[in-house]
Amino acid sequence: MPGRRRRSATSSRSSSGTTTRTRSAATRKRAASTPSKAPAELPVAGPGERVWVLAVPFRAPAPGAVWHPGLQAHVWVGAALPHELAPYDPPAYSLERFLEDELNATPRPLPATPALVPREPQETGAGVVAAHAAAGGRVFLLGDDPGVGKTGTAILAVHEIAAQRPVRTVLVIADRPAAITIPHWARSIAGFGDGGLRWCVTTWDRLGKVGKLRFDVVVADEAHMVRHTTTQRWKHWKAVSGAARVKDTPYVLATTATPAHTPLELPYLAPEFAARHGESIKEWGDLPKALERHGFHVERGRYGWQWTEDPDARRTDLARLQSWLADADPPATLHRPAPWGPVSVTGTPVLLTPAERASYEAEWSEFRAEMQLARRGRQTARGRAALLRFRQKAGLIRVQATVDWVKAQVEAERQVAVSVEFVETAADPIREALLDAGIPVAGIYGRDRFGRDLGDPEAERLRFQRGEAMVCVFTVTASISLHAGELLPDGAHASELPRVGLFHQPRFSGIQARQVTGRTHRDGKTSPWRIAFAADTVEEQVAKVMVERLAVSGSTAGADTSALQEIAELLDADWLPGAALTGD
Repeated sequence: MPGRRRRSATSSRSSSGTTTRTRSAATRKRAASTPSKAPAELPVAGPGERVWVLAVPFRAPAPGAVWHPGLQAHVWVGAALPHELAPYDPPAYSLERFLEDELNATPRPLPATPALVPREPQETGAGVVAAHAAAGGRVFLLGDDPGVGKTGTAILAVHEIAAQRPVRTVLVIADRPAAITIPHWARSIAGFGDGGLRWCVTTWDRLGKVGKLRFDVVVADEAHMVRHTTTQRWKHWKAVSGAARVKDTPYVLATTATPAHTPLELPYLAPEFAARHGESIKEWGDLPKALERHGFHVERGRYGWQWTEDPDARRTDLARLQSWLADADPPATLHRPAPWGPVSVTGTPVLLTPAERASYEAEWSEFRAEMQLARRGRQTARGRAALLRFRQKAGLIRVQATVDWVKAQVEAERQVAVSVEFVETAADPIREALLDAGIPVAGIYGRDRFGRDLGDPEAERLRFQRGEAMVCVFTVTASISLHAGELLPDGAHASELPRVGLFHQPRFSGIQARQVTGRTHRDGKTSPWRIAFAADTVEEQVAKVMVERLAVSGSTAGADTSALQEIAELLDADWLPGAALTGD
């Protein structure tokens, strides 16, 4: 039998264009308040059959499968999955597999995975989280440095929480790219053991698909992704985390080495702040007002609430914030620095040729003129566009210097991680020049400027890790491992060649910069990073600020935003909202 489907009892109706146009206002109002059709019934498997929930890419052919609007996925019912649908069989712990197992009497068996042995810091960290949960805590902030082992700590903590209270379902929200982060979490869950729990791993971009589901524990990896409350992502986060609810709320474990730039960017911790002060969730629904009420030095500015620039006031605020979390009994946060030491970040000046210098000066002059016009007219969009164009063109001028530096590192038998922000003016030309020179390059940035797919991001990452590609050019800032000696999915280890990293352009955001260096400087492996800049230009001044003040607080509040203010002033962009520099 090729498979069968169960249709909704209510079929959809088609409306004619004329009746739509000639409705009265009363009719339109009545139609708007009445659902057009009943929710689609969930598919049901017959004897010897199974409901298969498939991960079908957008517009890909899936013969025989049916789109189910309630599940937001394609489904197929039958004894076995047909050959033509096999490529869409979802991996273990994915959202589709989670939904599938919920629809069937028994879950499918999981593939064999090498066991992972917890490290002592992961076990002790899990105990700290579990103590907070046992005391009735709402949200815990795990802020260990990149590479210390937050993933394992989080999984072990869920095991301990499940021993304290009824826990059946666990949601893990990971950062992009999904092709790397979801398999990473799946392997880690299987390796440490799923504890007989139902795990669902998704990404921040797909959060809307789980908004109607209820979970007992939510693990928010890279929790700084919800530091702004004006986004659609925040709306979905409130639904899955129960941030606005008093009852039926999951325990939330927020993990990130870079929590925020300022205290204003910690809305995801608001439920814990409310519990700490014995106040209602509603009183903390507006975080800036709540912080102001508690004496923080915040005020309304041109683009909304802003934190004071006074260094003494900042220190006072940070100390108060730290005490709320770290001095609680039991504590609501844990931060452990990397025992292998902080990353070394130095500047790498690029001496421009006369032609490059002339081109750079022309671009700088054009940028200044455009920015001044935008500033006088308070045209924010025009100012953002000017800043973006200048950064792209300035980076393009230095492509050959980056290529030459990378070649020298490869000749010295080092593997190189190159962090870029733009595809057309950085990632593509750097990658193509290295390939032309006979150097294998892995690319983790989706598609090139011609729309051609670079291949599976995880496959590209593994090429670099196995030493098949000596260089990795990437745009992502978090959630990928590029360090030497990593334990790979097949049980082998990554190459032991030393890693070096290069920022092709200075990063403005301290959060992004610190996340990037943690891709290679992690898990006991040290990896120096360099920041390339054109000598004797504004780039050099920006890079100097970045090198001197790169470090981000790993415990509570985030970066010292005065560094961001310095950069904004250097670029005549201090009148723009901070998001224009941080890329939010």
